[in-house]
Amino acid sequence: MRYLLLLFLLVNGTIIFCQDDVFLPKDTVVIVDNIFISGNKKTKTNIVLREMFFKQGDTIATNQLDEKIEQSKQFIINTTLFVDVAIHYTKLPNNKIAVIVLLKERWYIFPLPYFKLVDRNFNDWWVNQNRDLSRVNYGLKFTHNNLSGNNDKLNLQLITGYNRQIALQYELPFCNKKLTNGFSIGIVHSKQKELNYLTSTINKQLFYKQVDGFAKTYTRIEAAFTNRPDKFARHIFRLGYTSENISDSLLLKNQNYYGNNLISISYINFSYTYQYLKTNYNPYPTNGFGFGFYVGVRGLDKTTNLNQFIATSIFAKPINKKIYFRARGGLNIKFPYNSYFINQSLFGSGDFQLRGMEYYVVDGMMGLIGKFNLGYDLGTLKLKLPIKNKTYNNIPFKFYGKIYTDVGYCYNPYINNNLFNNKALHTYGIGLDIVTIYDIVFKLEYSFNQIGDRGLYVGN
Repeated sequence: MRYLLLLFLLVNGTIIFCQDDVFLPKDTVVIVDNIFISGNKKTKTNIVLREMFFKQGDTIATNQLDEKIEQSKQFIINTTLFVDVAIHYTKLPNNKIAVIVLLKERWYIFPLPYFKLVDRNFNDWWVNQNRDLSRVNYGLKFTHNNLSGNNDKLNLQLITGYNRQIALQYELPFCNKKLTNGFSIGIVHSKQKELNYLTSTINKQLFYKQVDGFAKTYTRIEAAFTNRPDKFARHIFRLGYTSENISDSLLLKNQNYYGNNLISISYINFSYTYQYLKTNYNPYPTNGFGFGFYVGVRGLDKTTNLNQFIATSIFAKPINKKIYFRARGGLNIKFPYNSYFINQSLFGSGDFQLRGMEYYVVDGMMGLIGKFNLGYDLGTLKLKLPIKNKTYNNIPFKFYGKIYTDVGYCYNPYINNNLFNNKALHTYGIGLDIVTIYDIVFKLEYSFNQIGDRGLYVGN
């Protein structure tokens, strides 16, 4: 019989070996006598226990035990606190078991140089902006992803270069004894030398660059309250205040940027978000499902008022050990309808992006999107580090080949004479996804769109 090298000492002095191949009779039950957590040097034990599908003293049918252990492992990994999680159990007298959770923590502190393109994506910068190296922001980004051991996050950004930005945010996911409620607070102040002030009839962004001073100044303060009643659901309530203004020169380019010839606006916004997520690995799910919706109210007057409803869904299902199917859907509705430019952004912003249309934006007041993947697990390559490290002995790279197709529709009552508005949209292609540590997903995709464009795109 094979044993792990670790020993655990019980309160009564009995030494328990954690066995790899414990045999438990079928059609019976076991009692969880104790749960031992090892390797969480920074993370509090209760943060780990909260993600498990059983607790000390629970009675579990033996035919459900392996499933509950696997679910617990997946949810502990999805905390993004650990690079490796292993859960074992050993049999004790009187139908009892001891459970041992072995953890390897991530690095949590990242005082890193900041270097980022100002454009929407790498492909847009490479083609539309002619690989202009001046279009970058740089500075310092300090992140602590487990400040007090409670999975709380502190982020500080000091950015200069093409734009200027100071941002500070703190998030504590659990602040009560039941570990159900949390909060976050943040402030950001930014100044932009260049601003997208209009979209052309061929769905390309048009930019104005301020020679002296800044094209736009923006300040935002926000607070959020979160409630996580169980492992799958999350409620988020946000309240914020925003003040922004543009230069007189930019107003001459587009008098309808804010509407009514305004160069500055300020507003209060409130939003509610519901999320339900039950997947094996949140950054790259190959099994499970989730859905959610967002309801937001911005501004209290006719100029700034905008109501928005967003619904999203995801479904992933393994077809066999190597092949998986994944589908994502989204709906975005804004009202009341108006032609103010700041309200128009839709396709090409955030997750509302069709693969194969990275060079384009499609403005509108309502949008639908569907994204479908058929993926194949090509295997894992482990790169051994030349220097010994307590956290990593090697870096794994998991490869997935895929074929895909995306569909969408963007409705805009004010634009009818361009390439993509008020038309059914369709793209397709083949690609390679590379998944590695710290939830990094690197994508290489060769895509085709409905107007005949084709090309290799890089994304994450």
